[in-house]
Formats: sequence, structure tokens, C-alpha cells
Amino acid sequence: MTTARKQVLFIGAGRMAQAIIAGLNGNDDFSIHVANKGNEERLAYVREKYGVETSGSWVEMAAKMDIIVLAMPPDAHGTLFEELSGLVHGQLILTVAAGIGPSYMEAMLPNGTPVASLMPNTAAKQGESMTLYAPGQHVTKEHLELIEALLKGIGEYEKVTEQQIHELTAITGSAPAFMYLVAEALEQMAVETGITKEQARKLVAQMIAGSAQMLKTNIGTRELIDEVATPGGSTAAGLEVLEAGELNPLFRQAIDACREKAKI
Repeated sequence: MTTARKQVLFIGAGRMAQAIIAGLNGNDDFSIHVANKGNEERLAYVREKYGVETSGSWVEMAAKMDIIVLAMPPDAHGTLFEELSGLVHGQLILTVAAGIGPSYMEAMLPNGTPVASLMPNTAAKQGESMTLYAPGQHVTKEHLELIEALLKGIGEYEKVTEQQIHELTAITGSAPAFMYLVAEALEQMAVETGITKEQARKLVAQMIAGSAQMLKTNIGTRELIDEVATPGGSTAAGLEVLEAGELNPLFRQAIDACREKAKI
């Protein structure tokens, strides 16, 4: 990265924008500005909580920015790109909206505009996101460094292709909800033993966190399963039930449903 402080504008001040802003808090490489049309209360909250400059109108700010992060719903991007087209002149344009790929962004913005699609997940607010990013064809090495500097404050990240970000978002972005559904079921069964909801949450959360740490090792998933499940033992009996219920095909159906719904 260059030493000059980069001016970053977030158009939108929702949860994902705030998660990235929180990750950048205290980072002297960036000066953060936030615009959120029509929601003064949220802007006031963001201004107070993160100490950033805010505005109800991004149009006047856009031309002065180095990086513009679009944190609006996917269906708001068409109009947004039309407005941006006359204002951008080489700024790096990023979006955190699902289904908005670099090729679409490039088609909607002036020729040569560097763009990238980012897909964090909600764990970003804890600094534990698994973020995917897909750069467009005009993104340089310096742009890549800027993108990764933005993302490292909210967790891990991986550079992927445009096709891959569309396909993998269901796994990194949607599948956390599937994990929470599993956690909810386990918590309920734990409460049924007579412990409190707080105790149930603690033991299930730590079990999942510990399992996640084991997954970060070089040990294969099947080997990890075998470490827990002794042949003929109680865990093996539970695994047999899950396999008989075709858990893997069920997850595939869920991921496919997410991918189909996300198409634009």
C-alpha cells in the first residue's frame, strides 16, 4: 500500500457496512466517510459509535474518494450505478451485495473502472468473517492490497473468481444460518437435561468453536470424525442415524436453493 491516507466512502450504513467500519477503526491508512440517504438516526449512531464523518448525500462526496463501498441491497444497485457513472474517474468501486458481480459492475460504470465484489458474513462484527472477494479486470496489484487491507480487520479472506464467488457465497455467507439451526436444536436438547439456557449456549458454542479450531488443522475431516467416533460406540450410532437420514444430500439441496435464489 502507498503511504497516502485513502479516502473511503460507504454508501449505506447497515450491519455489514458497520462491521467493516469497526474493523477499520484505528487504522490510519484510511479516512472513513459514510452516507445513508433517508436514515438520519442510523447516521447519527454510526457517527457517534465509530467517530466517522457522515452525510445524508453521497453525491457531493463521491468524486473526492479513493474507494467507494456500496453497502446497499442488490436491487438498489442499478440506480446507484447510473448516478455513479457521471461521478467516478478511476476510483475503486466495491460492493458487498450478493449477486452483484464484477462484470455487471464494469458494464454499468465507465470503461476502465476498477471494481470488486466482496462477500463477508455476519461474523464480521466479531472480526471472524470468512470473506470472499472477486476483482474485476481493471484491478491492479495496489487495488488488491487496498481490498485486503480493508478486509483483514473483519477476519479471514480469499480471492476467488466471479463464478466462484456466486457459487461459494451459499457456503460462506448462507451456511452460518444452517450452523445456527443445528446449534438451536442442540441447545434445546441440552436445556431438556435441566441446565439453564445460558449453560446450554455456553457448552454448545464452545463445542462448535473447538470443532472449528480442529478443522483449521491439517487433519482431514474424515480423520477428525474417526477421532471422535469409536467403531461400535455411541457417536458411531448417532452418525449412522445422520447418514441414514441423508444429511449430505439435504445440505446439497439447501446450498442449491440458496444459489438459485441469489441469481439476478
